[in-house]
Amino acid sequence: MKYRAILAGASAIVLSMATAVQAQAQNVTPPQPEATYGVGEIIVTARRQSERLQDVPSAVTAFSSETLYRNQAQTLGDLQSLVPNLSLHVGDASNAVIYLRGIGQIDSISFNDPGVGVYLDDVYLGRVQGSFLEVVDPQQIEVLRGPQGTLYGRNTIGGAVKFTSEKPSATPEGYIEAAIGSYDERRVRARLSGPLGSDQLLGSIALASSSRDGYTTNLNDGQSDGDKNLIAGRATLLYQPTDQFSANLTFDASQSRPDRSRTPHRETPIYSINTGAMRPVIADPYAVDVTYNDLERLDTSGVALTLTYDSGPLTFKSISAYREMEYRTHLDLDASPDESFGIYDFETQDQTSQELQVLYHSDRVSAVGGLFYFQENDTTFGGAVAPDFFLDLGFILPLPLNSAGLRVSDNESIAAYGQVDYDLTDRASLTVGLRYTHETKSTDNRGEFFLPATAATAEDMERLFGQGLGYGASGYQAKQSWDSFTPRIALNYKVSDDVLAYVSAAQGFKSGGFNGRITTAAQGFEPETLWSYEAGLKSDLFDGRARLNLAAFFQDYTDLQLSRFAADPITGDFTSVFDNAGGAEFYGLEAEFSAQMSEALRFDGNLAYLHSEYTEYIDLGVDISDQRKLVNAPEWSGRAGLTYDLALGGLGDLTLSGGAAYRSKTYLTVSSSEILAQDAYWLFDASILFTPQDTNWTVLLSGKNLGDEAYMEHAFDLSASPGVQMGYYGAPRTVTLDVRYRF
Repeated sequence: MKYRAILAGASAIVLSMATAVQAQAQNVTPPQPEATYGVGEIIVTARRQSERLQDVPSAVTAFSSETLYRNQAQTLGDLQSLVPNLSLHVGDASNAVIYLRGIGQIDSISFNDPGVGVYLDDVYLGRVQGSFLEVVDPQQIEVLRGPQGTLYGRNTIGGAVKFTSEKPSATPEGYIEAAIGSYDERRVRARLSGPLGSDQLLGSIALASSSRDGYTTNLNDGQSDGDKNLIAGRATLLYQPTDQFSANLTFDASQSRPDRSRTPHRETPIYSINTGAMRPVIADPYAVDVTYNDLERLDTSGVALTLTYDSGPLTFKSISAYREMEYRTHLDLDASPDESFGIYDFETQDQTSQELQVLYHSDRVSAVGGLFYFQENDTTFGGAVAPDFFLDLGFILPLPLNSAGLRVSDNESIAAYGQVDYDLTDRASLTVGLRYTHETKSTDNRGEFFLPATAATAEDMERLFGQGLGYGASGYQAKQSWDSFTPRIALNYKVSDDVLAYVSAAQGFKSGGFNGRITTAAQGFEPETLWSYEAGLKSDLFDGRARLNLAAFFQDYTDLQLSRFAADPITGDFTSVFDNAGGAEFYGLEAEFSAQMSEALRFDGNLAYLHSEYTEYIDLGVDISDQRKLVNAPEWSGRAGLTYDLALGGLGDLTLSGGAAYRSKTYLTVSSSEILAQDAYWLFDASILFTPQDTNWTVLLSGKNLGDEAYMEHAFDLSASPGVQMGYYGAPRTVTLDVRYRF
């Protein structure tokens, strides 16, 4: 109850600030009445319809294609410091690790679902592999904080990231872009758009190629570790025979083929059977000494058809989509030249989704209703290649062991939803929404051990699996369904045309499932639920020259799903645990601020405070909540940046930008390992954009992590077995030169 009291107090403060902020803006004389500069308008679709960002009564951050270009956002991970309370990076298996306000999922394996949903052109991406999107051909990216259980539903308990691609243009246009940078980076991007024979049929095509060496050197062979080699593309057809009807067909595909997978840096010594001694830690965080990093392959493709019919107050929309993903990797998780814990993961996935929407708008009522269907098939073959594996039982017991597991999963989700916004008065409105979801999951798990002499490689085990050449075979089949109602209610009040205050309550839901690493019996886990209470203020000040958006929130998290690794209490063998460990509570404040201080100078910033704590954490029957910290939930984070436009006379224009981002101490593992906790750090970035006069060229020189900070962003705690802790480090200092020509 004390947290609800805190939120109630924060709500009162926010509402009183709304009046104070508006009065302040009205009482200050604008600096130059004739000036026309401002922070600009942003149109978003966070509520499934186009509207001003400042009119949306929830915490949303949006980026236009031009903003993404100026910030050199090449992947979703580059958004982390630009959004309050966002943690976003690539994980250990090319997976997107996304946390909003402390809610997310750190595990990369396919039996669990993300805590923050990623949407590509309104199509939900079911797996975290393939969700760490390259920023190719964007129109806009929106980050929605807090549970989106009504309009988005499936696994958006923490929020949603919406990537909207650029639509074809009515006139011929395009660009070509080339870049070079640190670590032998090479990047080429191009787009061509325009009418195809008539103004009723428009088309566009975008292509991208990106490569670089890895940031880490492998001392074992002298090669770089975790390099990049990606090709991606998108083609779109837009048919508009009338003003009322449109059909948008999009096809996208990507192919990632680096030479090496990405290996974590070993942060603790590990015993070596081959040397009979402990292998020490390598001092350089960007150096490893490993052998099992020779495979990394990720292919994605998808097709989506969006039909829209606008009949005036009613708009009907259909979104039909099919997607495929294939992923294969070798990961060296002993982080040593021994073969004591090489992990492989071979996964294929396909998904089909269909969404039907009806939108209604009148003078006092706006409404959205819809039906959603999602069906997914996933086959994962994974295990360990570990001829040097050992047990530490007070003495070292060598245990040469190769293991394999085959998991075939089918997931189905059916939902119906509706949300109504009703104007109670000219200034006050009420939002009420509800979503019903029915989820069904089935799995067929099979496990088998192989002697290294029988099947020495992962590919051998894949070929021989189920043919009776292994031993200790196990398996089970399981199926379960869940139902959920996720409501939302909000009261919104327009203090003036430029100031909106709101309070809301919303619930989120995340699917249950079965621990796919276990093949002996069905170890199920229940869905997560989260209630979020929020009070916010959105304000445009000083005749649109400044913008201040605030949000205060409290989140009550129930049955949170935790993934961790342990040693079997009887045998000492490695085992996986994935269960509902208990509950947690969060509260915090967020601020986003922009100010066009003159025609030439602009300031942008955000600041977030997050308090998080377990209310219950049951481990082996004992509540250890007072011994654990929430993952990816720094108490303080934020960024401040300045942009200055400088006219160079007949030469053209120069734009100078610089920023500093801060994150306080962050725990990266469920075990709350202090060794793997990242202490507070700063990251600095800067760029120079030159636009020659009367040309279509731009030249952008940019640098990231200019202080060359070595910081961990992801980690593995395998101290229980085989006795090692490892961390993945973010990119060191990089500099890129980008040249773009528009036509």
